[in-house]
Amino acid sequence: NSQPWAFIVGRRGDPVHDRLVRHLARSSATWAPTASLLVANLAHRHVEDTDWEYSEFSHYDLGQAVAHLTFQAQALGLSVRQFRAFDRSAVAEEFGVPAHWEVTTMAAIGRVPPLELDSQSEIDDVPSRHRRALHDLLWVTS
Repeated sequence: NSQPWAFIVGRRGDPVHDRLVRHLARSSATWAPTASLLVANLAHRHVEDTDWEYSEFSHYDLGQAVAHLTFQAQALGLSVRQFRAFDRSAVAEEFGVPAHWEVTTMAAIGRVPPLELDSQSEIDDVPSRHRRALHDLLWVTS
């Protein structure tokens, strides 16, 4: 069980949070800085100083770790928004992430205030959650 993942965690108001915020894309810079925590998610991709794959499952394992972090946060009454709108290379450079590790995604964690909508037009602007149809997800059907 190599656990090929790591996290860079910044709490709002601390220097790590501020350093992560610097590398957000415009689209996430409008909301992510208000999160109580920003977490950069890293996968251990290669054996140090080689091109040998450290773990062929490192991205999958990292995804599982972040998914379970999400479940635990929700059990504690927190919200988690996973996103990719940031400069991965700049975050790696900022924090001295070695080449055999890969910065993959980020998560914003905190309490979300209740959505207050004042008009029908604001209600209509709330994005819906459309999912792909089941038949589009299945590789083989009978």
